[in-house]
Amino acid sequence: MNEAIALSVISVRSGKGGPFGAVVVKDGEIIAKAHNQVTSTNDPTAHAEIVAIRDACKVLQTFQLTGCELYTSCEPCPMCLGAIYWARLDKVYYANTKADAAQIGFDDKFIYEELDLPISDRKLPIIQLMPDEALRAFQEWQEKIDKVEY
Repeated sequence: MNEAIALSVISVRSGKGGPFGAVVVKDGEIIAKAHNQVTSTNDPTAHAEIVAIRDACKVLQTFQLTGCELYTSCEPCPMCLGAIYWARLDKVYYANTKADAAQIGFDDKFIYEELDLPISDRKLPIIQLMPDEALRAFQEWQEKIDKVEY
């Protein structure tokens, strides 16, 4: 956790992103570490947790991080939490809370509220198009014998 917190401070001081840091650990060893890089890369997905997960997957040459733990300087946002579940990390440790983050302008409450609404009631118009045509890829995936499941 000390390393994740140190990375959050580095991020602030370097001006490369928000005050967030994260490390991925496997068998007591840091596999990957990152700080927030949203503003320096013009990538809204470059949160510390996401960057650390991407780097850990490269290092371990896998798309699943089973057997790994994530240490993050702040409770993960909804996007990062989704990535954490998809990466199959075993455990997450965090320091600051989402309430702490909200107090300094990083408030994800609106996302949580939007997710609770039916699609038709959300602020962002989300409109389904061409579902029948899109099902072809799903059908081919279901029938594919040599697919790599995840």
